[in-house]
Amino acid sequence: MSLIERRRRQPQINIVPLVDVLTVLLFFFLVTMQFRQLSALNITAPEIQTAGESRIQERIVIAIDAEGALFLNERSVSREELTEAMSIAGDVQADTPVLVIADEQTALRHVTEVMDICRSNRLNRIRLQSR
Repeated sequence: MSLIERRRRQPQINIVPLVDVLTVLLFFFLVTMQFRQLSALNITAPEIQTAGESRIQERIVIAIDAEGALFLNERSVSREELTEAMSIAGDVQADTPVLVIADEQTALRHVTEVMDICRSNRLNRIRLQSR
């Protein structure tokens, strides 16, 4: 009786299909990812044709929605809390820039109240965000 030897092939993992699947998943997650910015607060900034870019890195961001609700750095606050926070910020560093983002339907009185709160606490570097 003769014994025929059969050689087994070494097991291999084909990596090309795995990379293809991971690439598709990566693109899927990047496209469907929600970035928290103005859309998260349901604010539509007014459009200004001559507006430049805001290059301020460290700043206080105050958002005002169409009903006049206030958001300080994406957190909902009342007018009293905003006044207290601006007082603390003015005491710490008086030249801190403030970026005000208001919905295009926001009444002008809400924007001027926020600007008045900032100026009364020595925060005079106020910018308005547009799209």
